[in-house]
This record gives sequence, C-alpha cells and structure tokens, in this order.
Amino acid sequence: QVQLVESGGGLVQAGGSLRLSCAASGRSRSTGNMGWFRQAPGKGRDFVAAISWSGSTTAYADSVKDRFTISRDNAKNTVDLRMNSLKPEDTAVYYCAATRPGISSYRSPDRYDYWGQGTQVTVSS
Repeated sequence: QVQLVESGGGLVQAGGSLRLSCAASGRSRSTGNMGWFRQAPGKGRDFVAAISWSGSTTAYADSVKDRFTISRDNAKNTVDLRMNSLKPEDTAVYYCAATRPGISSYRSPDRYDYWGQGTQVTVSS
C-alpha cells in the first residue's frame, strides 16, 4: 500500500505563487506516474499535471500550462507542483495521486490507484 500526503496549500492573492508538495510512504516503489488533480466546489476532479516515474515526461492541462511546473525526487519519494501567476479560477482542493508502474495513461483520474487527502488552495482576486 502507498500513502500520499500533500502539503503547501493556503490562501494567496491573484498573481502570487504557491508550492505544493506530496510525500509518498509505504510501498512507494510501487508507484509509476505521479499526478496532481484539483476539484472546485460542485465540480468534478480535473487533471492538472503529471510526471513519469523517470521525470523525463511531463504533461499539463491547458489551463495551467506555462504557469505550473511539476517535478519529482524519487530518492526522497516526493513530487512537487510549483504554481505561479495564480488566478482565482485556480481555487480548488488539490490532490496528489499515483499510478501503479507500467501505466501509460495519466490524464484520467480512473488510472490512479493511490490518492492523498487533498490540500486547499484559495486564490483571492
């Protein structure tokens, strides 16, 4: 089993920055792709960004491209999401997620087996 714990959420003004971190424990070597998703009130869970196990491949939602950066450190079992130029529409609960090894798909939440509890990000206008 793999446990994921997010940190780094909070309240920030529009245009500001935040860095979210996700720490994996347990059988963390049983993870493949790592991703970030977000869920605003009354909406579904949307893909934000993902990174392959090696870190060589990253993907972003169009809405965050060029503003957010995902990275991972396998030695520390962490994955980070650096968020710049934040907008009020980025307000949501952000979730860290992990797939099992060998999963090629990364945009659908259905492909992820492990989830964190979520961290709130609120961007004020």
